[in-house]
Amino acid sequence: MGGQASASSSFSGLRCRNANEDWMSALCPRLWDVPLHHLSIPGSHDTMTYCLNKKSPISQGESRLLQLLNKALPCITRPVVLKWSVTQVLDVTEQLDAGVRYLDLRVAHMLDGSEKNLHFVHMVYTTALVEDSAAPPPSPQDTLTEISEWLERHPREVVILACRNFEGLTEDLHEYLISCIKTIFGEMLCPRGEVPTLRQLWARGQQAIVSYEDERSLARHHVLWPGIPYWWGNKLKTDALIRYLETMKSCGRPGGLFVAGTNLTENLPYILAHPSESLEKMTVPNLPRLCAWVREQCPGPGSRCTNIIAGDFISKDGFVNDVIALNQKLLWS
Repeated sequence: MGGQASASSSFSGLRCRNANEDWMSALCPRLWDVPLHHLSIPGSHDTMTYCLNKKSPISQGESRLLQLLNKALPCITRPVVLKWSVTQVLDVTEQLDAGVRYLDLRVAHMLDGSEKNLHFVHMVYTTALVEDSAAPPPSPQDTLTEISEWLERHPREVVILACRNFEGLTEDLHEYLISCIKTIFGEMLCPRGEVPTLRQLWARGQQAIVSYEDERSLARHHVLWPGIPYWWGNKLKTDALIRYLETMKSCGRPGGLFVAGTNLTENLPYILAHPSESLEKMTVPNLPRLCAWVREQCPGPGSRCTNIIAGDFISKDGFVNDVIALNQKLLWS
């Protein structure tokens, strides 16, 4: 991560390129003038959960009961929580290589963490840091730099960073995080305004849209975009999730960027009834049905059109390919 050389770096030149690494620049030129909120864009739900810390405390945002169980029975509670918290197996560079262009980044500050070490969170905290100011560059934990360096290697690709959650962040920590975003991405940042097209972004040398779900920060920083609506069904069963998504479509799409979440959500009775399962074991068998729903969708300006489609375990069952392929439907109209 963060540009650090791996043991196999001497063979990096022989690495097979993923067909989706540069899918935006490979789109038909007719689509270069379509605003991003009318394109079909793959996203990952809870992007950073591939690196959850096995020794992490339970997030302060979780229930008091779960935190008490973790303190009383950590050897039982923590492994169960981890099994149901991991939503991705590819790291952030691998997700970008696979074609993901919307990253769901849930930022938190641990109570017992150092002053400015911000982590990501989903029930527990990640080993990766948002930005590692204490380490000399390139830091293996510096996620924002890892993303910006990937963009430098792919100058015609655009990434949407959805910064949210913000557990434990004070106003000073918000300002610190935003200053890191500005420093690391610099001229790559697209300030908020009308949703741009790819051609407009390329002309301006901009590659990153950062949405930030904190109203006071938005008022101070024009470079940040408001929070992107996420259709989260909170459903355990695939059919129920699809009914929810179809209901949301019938109500009309939001005016700008938005996400349809294809991620299933467990509940406590299900976990107790399936002690040997995990979120991955629950999700993967349902991906063919969810991907079939994805293939039925159509991007564009219509009230029932989709935009960003995010999911768990994005490397499975051709999910990313299916989302990208929807853009071909724009050429039929």
